[in-house]
Amino acid sequence: MIDLSTIKQHCNIEIDFTDDDNLLNIYMKMAAQYVSNVTRRNLYYSTEDEDYKNDPQPLLVDELIIGAMLQLIGHWYENREAINIGNITSEIPITATMLLQPYIIYGV
Repeated sequence: MIDLSTIKQHCNIEIDFTDDDNLLNIYMKMAAQYVSNVTRRNLYYSTEDEDYKNDPQPLLVDELIIGAMLQLIGHWYENREAINIGNITSEIPITATMLLQPYIIYGV
């Protein structure tokens, strides 16, 4: 998983501010699941994982995937509700989609 201090740095949150740590951890898990769902692949953080060795199409987390996950986490942190009244609405950042594009398995 992504280190909480990295997530806080990305979201411009002071490292000493811990009130939202649980929420950020939830968003981190959501982002990992989102990446797995979009790419139709299982995420692994190490090639030493036994499941990684037996998975026909494993996805080893690299900087592009971490970047996409940080984009998602930052978006969800800033936009906590399904509806945003009084502001310009925005979809999940296109950057995340672009970063994940090379990893997506189509036609499965």
